[in-house]
Amino acid sequence: MDAGGPKRGQKSDINVTPLIDIVLVLLIVFIIMVPGLAKSLPVIVPQVIKTDKPPTPDPNNLPLVLEITPKTDGTYKYALQSSEIDVMGLADQLVPVVQLQQLLQRKIYVKVDEDVAYQAVVIALDQIRRASDRAKTEGLAKLGNDGGDVKVSATLRKRPGQ
Repeated sequence: MDAGGPKRGQKSDINVTPLIDIVLVLLIVFIIMVPGLAKSLPVIVPQVIKTDKPPTPDPNNLPLVLEITPKTDGTYKYALQSSEIDVMGLADQLVPVVQLQQLLQRKIYVKVDEDVAYQAVVIALDQIRRASDRAKTEGLAKLGNDGGDVKVSATLRKRPGQ
């Protein structure tokens, strides 16, 4: 602002020269930077295959299902493929069955009733781990390939009406 003396009053004009200098510098900076920001990498996006129905299960590789349910006397019933088994003999019974599953696709589904104690599930999972280890070592000795670990998927079955 210019005071201009006692008779002329105040003038209110802005000096635009520094403003134009700053705008031109920013314009030059953005002109130089924009081509550098436009670089991209080629990306291959996986294609989604839509089907109306799920694939049918392979009859040669049916899933193994271990069910754990409580009995009336306070113990637990362990059933492999719907046939009752002793939990301490579970590893011995699982080894040959697991070895029949395809290599690197060994799976066991564990269905647990909501009233089953945590310790009973841990015992079953420990037996599955032992069976997996034995199946791997025996497969490595026979075939030269261990077949991979057994994957376990557990689900909790709730009582109806709760």
